[in-house]
Amino acid sequence: MVVVRTEIIAVGSEMLTPAHVDTNSLYITERLNELGIELQAKSVGGDDRGVLKSMIADALRRTDLLILTGGLGPTDDDLTREVVAGLVGQPLEYHPEIFERIDKRFAARGLKTPEINRRQAMVPRGATVLPNANGTAPGLLVEYEHKLIALLPGPPREMKPMFEALIEDRLRTRAGSACLIRRLLRITGQSESSVEEKMQPLYAKWLASATMINTTILASLAQIELHLTVIAPDLDEGRRVLDAAVQEVQAVLGTDLFSTNGETMQKVVGELCRARGFRIAAAESCTGGLVMARLTEVPGSSDYVDRGVVVYSNQAKTDLLGVPAALIQKHGAVSEPVAEAMASGMARIASADLAVGITGVAGPGGGTPDKPVGMVAVAAAWARDGAIQTRVRTFQFLGGREMVRFQASQAALDMVRRWIMEDS
Repeated sequence: MVVVRTEIIAVGSEMLTPAHVDTNSLYITERLNELGIELQAKSVGGDDRGVLKSMIADALRRTDLLILTGGLGPTDDDLTREVVAGLVGQPLEYHPEIFERIDKRFAARGLKTPEINRRQAMVPRGATVLPNANGTAPGLLVEYEHKLIALLPGPPREMKPMFEALIEDRLRTRAGSACLIRRLLRITGQSESSVEEKMQPLYAKWLASATMINTTILASLAQIELHLTVIAPDLDEGRRVLDAAVQEVQAVLGTDLFSTNGETMQKVVGELCRARGFRIAAAESCTGGLVMARLTEVPGSSDYVDRGVVVYSNQAKTDLLGVPAALIQKHGAVSEPVAEAMASGMARIASADLAVGITGVAGPGGGTPDKPVGMVAVAAAWARDGAIQTRVRTFQFLGGREMVRFQASQAALDMVRRWIMEDS
């Protein structure tokens, strides 16, 4: 049986609360994709017998492989084993060797095994037991009507090694010869609808090609994401098809396409600086050091990051960057002249080739009719040939405080990126 259609169900009422997130499905999806298996659905079910029974039965009508994570513990609300056994029509049978392993695990910690842990030794008749070296709950693999049902523990440290073993022992040989490859492209400076409109001719071409490319477009904060997916006979062919597709996108979108393999804006800017031997600095007001935080979260950023200052008050702008008090008095702190003076001042005092200056109203208060919340002036300065050149632009960002701050930092980094690319 070749596995083509796969679904995941995360089991546990805690997963339906804001305090817990199902990360297991992300890991499983990534590993399945590497085998050329594409996930068709994933869901979360609470600890309710009727709900789980309905969800699992529905999934089995659609899928070749159903993966369940969680609900294998010893307590009354751990229902996965019982529900699956009932659906496949096989009774639960006690396996003493499983309980012996659990008992040894407790004994190694100087503890007596609670009697309720015997529930974890109950196995649907005919199921394959998947050993758990990192916990008490064994996994189970059930074959039912030419389908596979994998029951895996919920804790990631237990689930991941068990799933890896399942891939090697069972799934790799059932995945077929095709491989699934994805590319994540990131775009800035355009709206989602604008990108979609420009991309539609390419979509039609890709869907009609011998190796079809599927696309998904997503609007994210300060950028648009374009996901390209191809199922190819082999890895080299898939990469060749996607490389050609990326070149076509680049021809359509130009420099608005800033990332061709999932790189963040800060990594792209950092690599441009490293390639040119540039160092970068930042003078930030409303972003409070976010530009520097983003640049320095990239490993190896000491190659190109020089320094940064947070100049929140007007006095700090004057004292640390030499922004004339009269300039602030005339134009206000949130203005293009002040942003330019901040960037220029930073370029003068830093051992850097490039500097940015950011000043704005992040909110939720502080806005005026002339300078509303979300208004941010962003400047870049380039020190070369004994002179400092500047660029500046005013943006009106939407959203709450953190959204405004992130968009401002993105705009500053993008201004630097575009300038370097033009110069190249």
